[in-house]
Amino acid sequence: MTERDNLAYQPPQQRAVDLKNPNRDLKLALVNELETTLVADMDRLDLKMITSAIRELREAFTTFAPYRNHRKVTIFGSARIQPGDPRYVLAHDLGAAFAQRDWLVITGGGPGIMDAATSGAGPAHAFGVNIRLPHEQEAAPGLDESGHLIEMKYFFTRKVLMIKESSAFVSMPGGLGTLDETFELLTLLQTGKAQLSPLVLLEPSGGDYFGPLLAFLTEVLEPQGLVSAADLNLYRRCWSVDEAVTEVTSFYHNYDSARIVGKRLILRLKRLPPAPLLNALNHDFPDILRSGTIEVIEPTAWEVRENDRLRLKRLALDFDQHSLGRLRMMIDRLNEV
Repeated sequence: MTERDNLAYQPPQQRAVDLKNPNRDLKLALVNELETTLVADMDRLDLKMITSAIRELREAFTTFAPYRNHRKVTIFGSARIQPGDPRYVLAHDLGAAFAQRDWLVITGGGPGIMDAATSGAGPAHAFGVNIRLPHEQEAAPGLDESGHLIEMKYFFTRKVLMIKESSAFVSMPGGLGTLDETFELLTLLQTGKAQLSPLVLLEPSGGDYFGPLLAFLTEVLEPQGLVSAADLNLYRRCWSVDEAVTEVTSFYHNYDSARIVGKRLILRLKRLPPAPLLNALNHDFPDILRSGTIEVIEPTAWEVRENDRLRLKRLALDFDQHSLGRLRMMIDRLNEV
């Protein structure tokens, strides 16, 4: 057995940590996967897709790496909305408002809503993850010069980047692409495949773009049991820049992040809830627990090894892994501290 075979990837709980090269096991696993791919029975198109996807993700991760600790917001919206349209003005002001708070703004890098948010944020605070299309989607001006433009061939790699890198999301009026992005994000939030984050549905006051969509959720899907009432807590509808920015920033008023260690969900907080609130959470949210209670803990051994946000306070719970809407409600309570 070779060293590479012997060091194939194992879950964190089952392997020792190489402190000098903590990602060595994953790199070896990647090499193993590449070797397996090269001998697999695949045609040229299969290999082109794998090669392009790996290259696009590597280049994008490298671009974002220096900004990993910066809060970012992704703004979705139509490429067809023109300057002067109230929705364009709203997106411009939204980008500017986030930049003033030192948040980075990520868009699809194209015209319309995307260009509005980019120009509002300014080149230092804006990133574009552009998709190459034959008939539209030229990159917004200024992104290439700043080095903040990423060109993608595939929609799926583009969506991975726009979701993975962000701490919050704002969806504005748009066509099929915007709807696809919004509902895929909702699915990822509902299933726990994306970090729980605020999602704002934003349009100018008096608009009714989101009204019919949300009516479909509440009047068709929910009565048929196809979504739960708690799932509807995964988004907020807003009509102004101030509302949208407050919704996003208040989510991180006390809550910082979460990760799973072993079988427990760890919530990292700036401040611990006082004892009466912790008791109230255990009383009000037993339905999201598989066992035990919500309790205060010290950083776990695995977090200590990785030096992962050790300055923060922690709550631990044996989360049932599917009540994400209810978990969002609990985080809102923690943000009142």
